[in-house]
Amino acid sequence: MIKISPARVAAFEILYKIAKEKAFSSVLLPLYEENLTQKDRALCHELTLGILRKQIFLDKLIEKFTKKNIEKFDLEVILALRLGIYQLLFLDKIPAFSAINESVNLVHRAKKRSASGLVNAVLRRVSRQENLELEFSDEIERISVETSHPKWLIENWITQFGIEETERIADANNKTPNSAFRFTVKFYRKDAETQGEVLSLLNELNLEKSELVDECFIVEKSNEKLRELAERGLIYFQEEGSQLVAEVVNLRENENLLDVCAAPGSKVSFIGSKLKIQSSNFIVAGDIYEQRVRFLRENCRNQGAEFVRVLRYDAEKSLPFADGSFDAVLLDAPCSGTGTIRHNPEIRYFLREKDFKELQDKQLEIIRNASKSVKSGGRLIYSTCSLETQENEEVIEKFLSADFGFEKLSPNINKGFLTDRGFVRTFPSRDKIDGFFISVFKKK
Repeated sequence: MIKISPARVAAFEILYKIAKEKAFSSVLLPLYEENLTQKDRALCHELTLGILRKQIFLDKLIEKFTKKNIEKFDLEVILALRLGIYQLLFLDKIPAFSAINESVNLVHRAKKRSASGLVNAVLRRVSRQENLELEFSDEIERISVETSHPKWLIENWITQFGIEETERIADANNKTPNSAFRFTVKFYRKDAETQGEVLSLLNELNLEKSELVDECFIVEKSNEKLRELAERGLIYFQEEGSQLVAEVVNLRENENLLDVCAAPGSKVSFIGSKLKIQSSNFIVAGDIYEQRVRFLRENCRNQGAEFVRVLRYDAEKSLPFADGSFDAVLLDAPCSGTGTIRHNPEIRYFLREKDFKELQDKQLEIIRNASKSVKSGGRLIYSTCSLETQENEEVIEKFLSADFGFEKLSPNINKGFLTDRGFVRTFPSRDKIDGFFISVFKKK
């Protein structure tokens, strides 16, 4: 029987599903890591995300040492090679013999025995760390390979941000981000003794507080005690940029809110937590797919925000509300997610050039529908977790040019995030948080 460490088996299977099914590491990692020891969990996490962040670079090395196009190999063989090369080049504490032998064993396990000699030979050459230099035809190819972002995406960013900023963005996407969490409605409803116990624990952990969002804490390493608090619904892990979007909404007492595309519920539950135990606001959140709606409802309930009314609808069609029903409408639009590549490195490989235009058409349709639900004098907040001007400024320009009766407002936010056109932009390279775009409008 072939013996392979559980961490490497789990990483191999996760990477296989990501490549075959376009699954997300953020979904698969918790499922696989649940049954691993703490040591194996850490290694699985490092291997999975590290390989995704280095994938194009690793594949270029495979092509260099085999003199074959990467597409000539079976996926199982590619994954075994990526795993082995990554460990040999980037994990100092892994013995070379262990990285090589287990990659060969993974090929046997995947019933690709005939490729075991090739895998062994390539990894032994890499282990000697000779002739690892790659040649590039130009600067764009160099940035693409060294940062493992598709060349077309690098070219698209250069058009928008220039080559120097593009390289900074791509580099930042490959840095391991910290986690952030906040308190929930459930926490604020607890008695003073329970709140005190939680606050004492946080004080013991000596966590850094966010400079961007009130009552937001930064976590550098996974912590079992914090995970337990999250399972109890007392804290909720949410990236700082995502929390900023919810802060900009600034829901006031007695105002009604609609969160149009709300799943998984991070932003609407954050807004609920800002109200603490207040119940004078009417809050509605919805999404299109039953599974997403179900998760949205459960997520709100687990945080104590069961007062959020959850509905299912298709926002690309007419929304099931009378015109002018809400004081504030948040549209965190479906988008490419290029601002979140730090947390979801596989996104870069799923995207195609045509996606931005298709997403823009969808975003325009939804914002037109959502705008009808805003009261006269009310606010419409449009946001994405995309870096692309096609999904952000261009959408807003087309929406405003159609004259639906809205005027731009200046968001109540740190001026450092404001562009010269009055929009909010965050960048992983500049701000060390995910890339978000936010714009705020008032209905005349």
